[in-house]
Amino acid sequence: MSEEINQPKRTLKTALNRKFGVSEVQDRERRGRRDDDARGGRKPFRARGESEQREDRRFRDREDRPSRDREGREGREDRPWNRDRRPRRFDDRRGGDRSSFGRGGRGGRGADRGAAPVYRQRPEQKEAVFDENLDEQALEARSAQVEAIEDPVSNPPWFKKLIALTTEKGREREGHFLGEGVHVVDELVSHHREIVIAVYVVEGFSDENLIEKINEAEVNLHVLTEEQMKRLSSTVTTQGIIAHCRCASNKPNYEQSRSVLTLVDAVQDPGNLGTLFRTSLGFGSNGMVLGRGTVNPFNPKVVRGSSGTFLRVPFEYDVDLVEHINFLRSKGYTIIASDLHARQSLGEIPARKLRKMAFLVGNEGAGTNQYLIELADETVKIPMSSELESLNVAVAHGILSYEAAKIQEELK
Repeated sequence: MSEEINQPKRTLKTALNRKFGVSEVQDRERRGRRDDDARGGRKPFRARGESEQREDRRFRDREDRPSRDREGREGREDRPWNRDRRPRRFDDRRGGDRSSFGRGGRGGRGADRGAAPVYRQRPEQKEAVFDENLDEQALEARSAQVEAIEDPVSNPPWFKKLIALTTEKGREREGHFLGEGVHVVDELVSHHREIVIAVYVVEGFSDENLIEKINEAEVNLHVLTEEQMKRLSSTVTTQGIIAHCRCASNKPNYEQSRSVLTLVDAVQDPGNLGTLFRTSLGFGSNGMVLGRGTVNPFNPKVVRGSSGTFLRVPFEYDVDLVEHINFLRSKGYTIIASDLHARQSLGEIPARKLRKMAFLVGNEGAGTNQYLIELADETVKIPMSSELESLNVAVAHGILSYEAAKIQEELK
């Protein structure tokens, strides 16, 4: 009776054991051992069939494998890393080398087509690092700190004079300025040799072409330590070369029959002023007039922002624009101011008024002084989307300079 009741359970258990990898043979063996223990004796020997032996071997192999692995690793457990436990790289999985993947190499799908590599993960990108300009207060504080050092060996008098040129007061007192960077020094030595007093490079400076050009121009070349160069630099990361120059500039020729000038009203950002100089040079401007309140053109950030080309544009600075506007009008100039409320563009002004023109650009935040706009002969607007209220002063100047150059070309 008990056998009939237990038979379905045994059959169900056998099916489940086979499904999940436990053999019927082992199940019978475990039951036999339990029966022997109950009877106090052992189960008599019974020869097993070939299928049972095969099942038994498979199960035994599965049980023995962990022990063999442990034996094979004997003596390695105290090591922090070993080859057997190392995670495989992607290119190790098929036995191919990394260079062949996707490029016609062994095992790559692009072998026949010569396809470009296929990246499964976005390549790591390094964050771009930009030089940050040091503000005027930081430069003045550093200059005062260096000047306070009395040691003539580590801080000689000639170096103190150079440090003073990193500040506005020092440049006004000495009448000199510093031009920093490879392109700036190249420009100054190539086009303004007469104002270059000396060039200073850091130890190990490697631009041999520029060094040769400096020697050919017979400019005094001196070597500074990295610490000294950092003190002279107005940037966080220096390019390792600085030129010491005399302040000099050419005034615009106001007597020309055709001329385009730019009147700058209180532009205070050195980068913007440097860009105004570059734009003026690029579109053939005849000069710039810098009104009071505008950053000094010999500021090292202006010099760098113009790539040293500011001296190729005739200019005057620290000028009273009210008086100068009256002076220019007497010379036949049409004064043109950019205004958001103007109703005409530069090209709509009669050509006879544009042979000699001077257009006003103003401060980054406040714009051009309203009084100067009222003094202008014409006001113009730059056509643009109504979604934007105004343009950056350097961008607006570039657009006006381009239109003015086109008008001057057509007047020929």
